[in-house]
Amino acid sequence: MSALTKASGALKSVDYEVFGRVQGEEELCAAGCYTEEEARKLGVVGWVKNTHQGTVTGQVQGPEDKVNAMKSWLSKVGSPSSRIDRTSFSNEKEISKLDFTGFSTRY
Repeated sequence: MSALTKASGALKSVDYEVFGRVQGEEELCAAGCYTEEEARKLGVVGWVKNTHQGTVTGQVQGPEDKVNAMKSWLSKVGSPSSRIDRTSFSNEKEISKLDFTGFSTRY
C-alpha cells in the first residue's frame, strides 16, 4: 500500500463531528454502517462513534484526496435518513503513516 499511498499524495488525518439529525431509528447503523461502507469504498481508515449528545464523531486517515472526499461525504451526504446541519473538522494534519488498518465503529 505504501507505493499506492505515495502515488495518491500526502497522508492526512482529520477528526470530525457531525451535527444534525444523524442518529435515530437506525441509531446503531446511522453512524456505523453507512460511514464504514463509504470509508471502505473510498479507501480511508479510522473510526466512527455515536455520542450521547446526538452527534457522530470520529477520525479519518488516508491519502489527502480520499480524506477530502470523505470530508465532503460527511458534510453533505451522510446516512440516508440523516439531516446534516454542520460538520466540524479539527486536528487536520499530515501524517507519516496510518494509525489504523481499517475503518471501525466504536461503542
